[in-house]
Amino acid sequence: MSRVCLGILFCGLLYAPWVSAQVPDAPSNVTTSAAATEQLAVPLAAENPIPTKSLLQVIRDGGPLMLPIAFCSFVLLVFVFERAISLRRGRVIPGPFVRKFIEQLRTKQLDREMALERCEKNRSPVSDVFAAAINKWGRPAVEIEQAIIDEGERMTHGLRKYIRLFNGISTICPLLGLLGTVLGMIRAFNSIATADAMGRPELLAAGISQALLTTAAGLTVAIPALIAYLFFVGRVDRLIIDIDTLGQKVVGLISAETRNRETDPKTKSRTKAA
Repeated sequence: MSRVCLGILFCGLLYAPWVSAQVPDAPSNVTTSAAATEQLAVPLAAENPIPTKSLLQVIRDGGPLMLPIAFCSFVLLVFVFERAISLRRGRVIPGPFVRKFIEQLRTKQLDREMALERCEKNRSPVSDVFAAAINKWGRPAVEIEQAIIDEGERMTHGLRKYIRLFNGISTICPLLGLLGTVLGMIRAFNSIATADAMGRPELLAAGISQALLTTAAGLTVAIPALIAYLFFVGRVDRLIIDIDTLGQKVVGLISAETRNRETDPKTKSRTKAA
């Protein structure tokens, strides 16, 4: 109840200056004149509305360089959605597949052919790295790791696809805005030189408006593009680190050193004694 009262009091404090500005002062014993009554009867809607512009009008006022900036914004929107879907962790590193695959390798439920078949069915970036390691089944750990590194480079190239596009948009759009600013100022100074526009500010408005609109539009597109670039680069780096960690686990399960250690009777006796 107290919050409601405070809210009503606050609204009254905000409304009081507006009322005092709208109602003219008059003595209490004098009736309101016909002119004052007519002035109070004029509704607020009859006042001149604030002029507004549509998006197409803003692009038209910004000049021809607004078109490439608008195209860059469309491209940015499309590829942000594409990368957000393609770089989902569940798509790059499917958790159920990874856990089951490593557990079956650890418990000797998979041989080389069965492991390759599982990787081919999954068709994810991490399964491609696992398949490269499985192809070197029983080889030394160094050789398996080299196969993982080679496949990881190809996989990294696919994960970083289109990310440079964000960096390019974040660099090009401010330059387009700066060029539009220069062209707008040239237009304004030409108006001053040819039409004596110093005494007629409306002739300068078009050039100055073009200069400010292109700069604002370029920065409006460039800032989200730079944020998207940094975000997706960080995501790709985290995914690569996780895939490398999982690849090392596979190396430890299928390398020749591990198989020799398991078949060596001395190693088995030491393990049992421990």
